[in-house]
Amino acid sequence: MEHSSLLGKLIVVGDRVLIKPKSANAKTGSGLFLPPGYKEKEEIQSGYVVKVGPGFPIPLPSDDFDEPWKKKENNINYIPLQAKIGDLAIFLKKGAVEIHYRGDKYFIVPQHSILLLERDDLNPE
Repeated sequence: MEHSSLLGKLIVVGDRVLIKPKSANAKTGSGLFLPPGYKEKEEIQSGYVVKVGPGFPIPLPSDDFDEPWKKKENNINYIPLQAKIGDLAIFLKKGAVEIHYRGDKYFIVPQHSILLLERDDLNPE
């Protein structure tokens, strides 16, 4: 994205996604129409994913710390999010937090508020 270098200092936490809002339009680029009722109430917003958090933390198994001589490490495992950088996200605005960073508007959105992702490349990585 155009501002990716400026966003390098930002770290998205947990199951959240940083989204740059798309200009208001009733139709997405691929032809998905957003119902007028939702647009009027401003409950649904769309934008492009610019950063993604690590995901949902998974608790460490308790048997790792049973032996006192083992070194205790703070390794945290995560279940990754579905959203990827560059995706077009349609999300519930009421679940999002609006921020302004370096003159641009962004939304911090938890994954459960994202309704739909549009991705150009659906090939598995």
